Amino acid sequence: MNNTYYGKLIFELSRPGRVGYSLPKCECEGYSLGDLGQEALRQTETILPECDELTVVRHYTNMSNNNFGVDTGFYPLGSCTMKYNPKLNEELAALPGFNQHPVTPAKFAQGSLKLYDEVQKTLAEIAGLSRFTLNPYAGAHGELTGLMVIRSYHMSRGDSARTKIIVPDSAHGTNPASAAVCGLQIVEVKSTADGTVDIEDLKPLLGPDIAGMMMTNPNTLGLFETKIPEIAKLVHECGGLMYYDGANLNPMLGVCRPGDMGFDVMHINLHKTFSTPHGGGGPGSGPVGVRKGLEQFLPNPQVVAKDFKDSKDFKDLKVYELHCDDESLGYVSFFLGNFAIIVRAYAYLLSLGKENIPTAGKLSVLNANYIKESLRSHYKLPIDTVCKHEFVFDGLLEEYGGDHHSPDHVTTLDVAKRLLDYGFHAPTIYFPLLFHEALMIEPTETESKETLDDFIAVMKRIAEEAKANPEMVKTAPHDTPVRRMDDVKAVKEPKFTFKAL
Repeated sequence: MNNTYYGKLIFELSRPGRVGYSLPKCECEGYSLGDLGQEALRQTETILPECDELTVVRHYTNMSNNNFGVDTGFYPLGSCTMKYNPKLNEELAALPGFNQHPVTPAKFAQGSLKLYDEVQKTLAEIAGLSRFTLNPYAGAHGELTGLMVIRSYHMSRGDSARTKIIVPDSAHGTNPASAAVCGLQIVEVKSTADGTVDIEDLKPLLGPDIAGMMMTNPNTLGLFETKIPEIAKLVHECGGLMYYDGANLNPMLGVCRPGDMGFDVMHINLHKTFSTPHGGGGPGSGPVGVRKGLEQFLPNPQVVAKDFKDSKDFKDLKVYELHCDDESLGYVSFFLGNFAIIVRAYAYLLSLGKENIPTAGKLSVLNANYIKESLRSHYKLPIDTVCKHEFVFDGLLEEYGGDHHSPDHVTTLDVAKRLLDYGFHAPTIYFPLLFHEALMIEPTETESKETLDDFIAVMKRIAEEAKANPEMVKTAPHDTPVRRMDDVKAVKEPKFTFKAL
């Protein structure tokens, strides 16, 4: 990379008076900034970089080349499902017909409303539920919305005593966070040695104050919760509802449905399961589905399809309207969510079709088990069983530097940093919290066998390095734009602004 731009901030490339644009002459004669009022004006000069266009282009192009994404390399983040986003989806979402103003009257947006309705019906069929809302902006937003549905259900029956939600100790961190935002108290249920919910620990927690229970299946260890029917029966008998965290829905596609297991409410992450963009803070989408009898509590507005009755020649034609229910929990977003993301998901659903949706789930399971079995000779496998779409190692085996008592102990963080030197993004590390050196890997169904084989070879090479030359791994990365950062200092003393020396 050219040293002129390498590792420098745009402010460091700035030169006084150098510009790459020419603004037109102001046409607002007779007006001045003072007319806005002093409270609307900056009191200090704006500090902006002054660069020519070529410098700006080169700077940000070089910056983008330093960024790692699913389009540049393998991204095996466990529990995040960094799946390829087909470019066809992007092209379809950019079609002019979908570029409508959010407040366009329903009669002029029939095509968009039909697409919305088709997506919610398709998700309902996949999930085994009655109806979905696509209004929430993200997975965690969907969690909160689903919990609000549960609270609205209990409040509609005058049962205000149900203020607690049960959450497994293996849950995603967003589960207790969403519950707390919803005003619910979190009650933790322990896992057994096999990584699944401990029913004996659950039973004493149930009572008239339980609003429901949140579960992820497969759980965050990538293991199928085999006792869900019994758990659902216990929670329902105490008057609670079952909430399904759909973040790990990938391997379940077309194989089994949360609604059939006894779940009442769930959310789905479109970016994880249905290939819409992921990361960077959005845009996202976290649709929420409910079983029959809970539809009225979904957020307003809802898209409703009605028969077109004005002409016998169009008896099969549907008219789509926006409906608001008096029992609804209210609004959780402006308009109908991130519509362009919903279009992308619809394109992916149509590309797979009913026939191939199960294949996606099965391939995600196959890929994960292939990596797990290939690396168990070098990394510690705490729970030795078939996984689903992801799995968790507990660091290196002792003979490869995983001995905590050795001065040459190589940690999961060291392995993750060394992976960067070989062009792979690190898996999720130190989550879930059930294992001290957790290394959580999810390959997704979109990766080829060649990519998986390359990743396996590198992981084995790092293990051999940790055994023969631990310092090489402990001081990694060596070939990245910046070396290993002081993570603690970065958190305690972050720098958000640039100040010239």
